Amino acid sequence: MKKFYVLLVIALIGSANLFAQETNTAKKQFMQITTVESVVSGGLGRSKMIITSPDGSQTETDLENLFSMVGINFKNIKDNEDKVIRTLKNYDDKGWKMEQVTSFTLSPGSNGGVGIFMTRYLLSKAEG
Repeated sequence: MKKFYVLLVIALIGSANLFAQETNTAKKQFMQITTVESVVSGGLGRSKMIITSPDGSQTETDLENLFSMVGINFKNIKDNEDKVIRTLKNYDDKGWKMEQVTSFTLSPGSNGGVGIFMTRYLLSKAEG
């Protein structure tokens, strides 16, 4: 009889744990914000922020190029950071949470005079 009660308690604990796991799997929706910042000197590059909504639609916002004719343009860097931070804060205020950030650079060629900085911000929010 004692074994029966022990097995019953184990079965109840196991089923309670299984129920807890099932209720903890809320569906999420995802969106992505991608920034592409040009390293082409002279302001000839194109820099953008692309927002991909959960429904797949996209919006683009212009960003400033990182270089001007005379080199690194720190005002442009500041302006880009301000746009990105305001955008992320806006979505955070709407309940979106940062899941992952991935950044990389691409510089085709050996002279380093061209290329991009790209950052992807993956955001998530519970459906509903």
